[in-house]
Parts: sequence; structure tokens; C-alpha cells
Amino acid sequence: MKFLEVDGLGLVSRVGLGTWQFGSREWGYGEGYASGAAGDIVRRARELGVTLFDTAEVYGFGKSEKILGEALGADRDQVVVASKVFPVAPFPPVVRARGESSARRLQLRRIPLYQVHQPNPLVPDSVIMPGMRDLPERGRIGAVGVSNYSLSRWRQADTALGRPVISNQVQFNLAQSAPLADMVPFAERENRMVMAYSPLAQGLLGGKYSVDNRPGGVRAMNPLFGSENLRRVEPLLSVLRGRHRTQCQARAGGAGLVAGPAAGGGYCRRVQCRATGVQCGGGRPDSRRRCTRRADGRRAGIHARVGGAQPAGRGSREARRLMPA
Repeated sequence: MKFLEVDGLGLVSRVGLGTWQFGSREWGYGEGYASGAAGDIVRRARELGVTLFDTAEVYGFGKSEKILGEALGADRDQVVVASKVFPVAPFPPVVRARGESSARRLQLRRIPLYQVHQPNPLVPDSVIMPGMRDLPERGRIGAVGVSNYSLSRWRQADTALGRPVISNQVQFNLAQSAPLADMVPFAERENRMVMAYSPLAQGLLGGKYSVDNRPGGVRAMNPLFGSENLRRVEPLLSVLRGRHRTQCQARAGGAGLVAGPAAGGGYCRRVQCRATGVQCGGGRPDSRRRCTRRADGRRAGIHARVGGAQPAGRGSREARRLMPA
């Protein structure tokens, strides 16, 4: 496992576990999932070195937070738990009370990262952020983050908070790579963290689903899982399954750069960067060294990065053609 050093949070694993499905009926996993598989998933994630666990008060109307807190057990104070407040009537007393409620469900005295779940189109951050600012001052949270914010609104949130909003959680994967254009460069410059949700496009990039095997539940109506889109994604999935790995390793000359299969026509010298989702240019040795430094986390960058192929919009024709969710 690789880690990022994040202000206010310390070391955070680059791969995190999202828990929307814990206790949420819309995923269609059944009642037994919360009491069985959910806990197993959390424990396995800990065994693999994951230290970031993301939840929210609206996931299962608080059930996700309860399940996660119980599953973490004694480890809950040793990891970075991130939760979110849904910005309905987000006035300071309401924000403070809901932060306290989330902490109780998680069995935490202090939530390491507390995020505004999405921007409120009617209420500015100058109203929301005073309540968020009170929580770290009271020792109830470690750092403030946001989710689903544009870059301009992220900057506005900084001003309203009076200190850096340390993270922004956005939809980010090989099929939906818009954050590469502006948000990731900003995070690198300002030592912030971009957290990717749906890093496998809700399973589209996992290779399980096809025209003959579509997901149910909340994903059934997602355009990403339409018949045409599932056909279009097959060439990309073939790359992700590693069919070109041997060819790529041969081209790389055994230099130890291959962390996953290369996309398109090769460019094996950039594979290590692709494996962590960083867009790096050039194939010269100096570019390769810059690539490796960024992939090692010595600069701030992308959290929960998707492995294996070139990011969409940067040369991956099949990924570029995928429909957005």
C-alpha cells in the first residue's frame, strides 16, 4: 500500500473503501449483506493496508456509519474515517448537531475528515462553512472536506472556511476523467487531496458486467450500463484484463516499471504512472523519473487511483467514447 501525507490527517492510504452500499437498499444486496459481507469487506481492507474509510449520514440513513463503526472495532481510532453532512438547512447549529450524531454512530469522539456532501445551489458556503469551522475548533473533527464541488466552488469554500478545505471527493475514473483537467493540477499545487468515488465506474470497469449480465438496483438505470456502452467498453476491459501485459513487459525491458497493462499501442514507459492515475508526458528517462516520483506520493495527487490503463480523454479512444453517468 502507498500513502499520501495530508495536512490534518497524516498518512492516508491511496486506496480507500467507500461504504455507500452498507445498509442501503438501493444497491439490491439484501438484508444479510449489512450483517455479514460488509464487516468482512472492512476487515479484509484493513488486512490489505487500507486506512481511509468513507461514509455519509445519508447512506442508509445512518446505517452505513453504524455498520462501519462496528466493523472497524478497536481500529476505528487508528484509521481515517471520512463522513459527510448533507447540506439541507446547513446552518451552523444544524451542521454541528449532525456532526455530533455522525460521530456517535461511528463510535468516534473525533471524525478525522468531515465533508459537505454536495454544494447547495441555494445556500452559499458563507452560510455552511461557519458550522464546519466550529467542529475542528471544538475537537470534533480533524479536517474539513467537500464533495462534488467544482474547482471554483472549492476555492470559494476555502475563503468561506478561512483555511484550506483539504479534500474534494468527485466522480473520477477511466470513463469519467474530467478532474484531470483542472482539479488534480490544483491539488498538486496546493497540497490537497482529490478523492475519487466510483473509481471503477460503479463496476463498469471491473469486468463483471456485460450486455448479457447487467447490474440491478441503483445501477440499473445508469447510462453507463446501457447495451451500446457495454459493447463499447469491451476493448478497454480487454486491456485491463492484462491481455497485453507480456508484450508490454518485453518492451519495457524488464525495468520494473510495469504496474499494470499498457493502454492502446504500448507506451510502456508510462505504465507506472498510469497505474496510479497520474497523467505524465513523454517517455524519456527524465520523464520516467518524474513519473515515478509522482506515483510514489511525494507530491499531493489523486486518492483511490484506478490502475491499469491510460486515463480517458488522453489517448484512450474507447474510454473517450463512453457515455457519462
